Amino acid sequence: MAKDKKKNPVKSNSAEPLKLKNKAYLEQLRRLHVELVKLQEWVKEKGIKICIVFEGRDGAGKGGTIKAITERVSPRVFRVVALPAPTEREKSQMYMQRYMAHMPAAGEVVIFDRSWYNRAGVERVMGFCTDQQVTRFLSLAPLMERMMVDSGVMLFKYWLEVSEEEQTRRLEARIKDGRKIWKLTPMDLKSYSRWYDYSRARDDMFKATDTDHAPWLVANSNDKKRARLNIISDLLSRIPYKNVPREKVVLPKRQKSGGYREPNYPLRRIPEKF
Repeated sequence: MAKDKKKNPVKSNSAEPLKLKNKAYLEQLRRLHVELVKLQEWVKEKGIKICIVFEGRDGAGKGGTIKAITERVSPRVFRVVALPAPTEREKSQMYMQRYMAHMPAAGEVVIFDRSWYNRAGVERVMGFCTDQQVTRFLSLAPLMERMMVDSGVMLFKYWLEVSEEEQTRRLEARIKDGRKIWKLTPMDLKSYSRWYDYSRARDDMFKATDTDHAPWLVANSNDKKRARLNIISDLLSRIPYKNVPREKVVLPKRQKSGGYREPNYPLRRIPEKF
């Protein structure tokens, strides 16, 4: 992907740049969407296997970033995996078993909205597993990821880092917005009060699983729009894709009516309120 000339961001009085305006965001997102479509065709053409992991605190912007990546590509190529809490049967399996079933085959991009790193984060902080299970997971995860990479999977792990103040603002917005209230679960409320427990869990996770073959890529997500653009741009820069030539598309002529007439049938039309 050709690199654009970067402009110096306008700084506010704080260390954070000003929020990105929607018009500028949409212009850049459209350009990146074109590149994602090129990547999609390259993945299909060459049988590439890509796995992308998104982790971060509640309200960090994982869902919005995933939506920005996938909204203009095919769901048959870009597949999103967001697993619910494990069933009793799944709890009796090997921990990684239910995640391995979703790994990409040739020509697929699999995106995990939270992943096997639940064990190092929410399960640890909320007491859903033992310290011994966490320690074992942290020692085995790099080995499992080495196996994935050695099998030909391109693995990318993104951590979205959000500040305490911005997380509070976003979770409060969910309470007030009927479109977002479903995003706020009792688990979110419990985890919100354990900021520093999550910080310690994150630090231990980075220390144990930030490897050369599967490094953690950290994105500042205090500005959601900037974070989405930065992550998509970073992802594209890490994959050596090329433009797949396509034949010029020309719409064919439609057939003649052959005497067809619209039927006089009382269709059940919906009310046109808008």
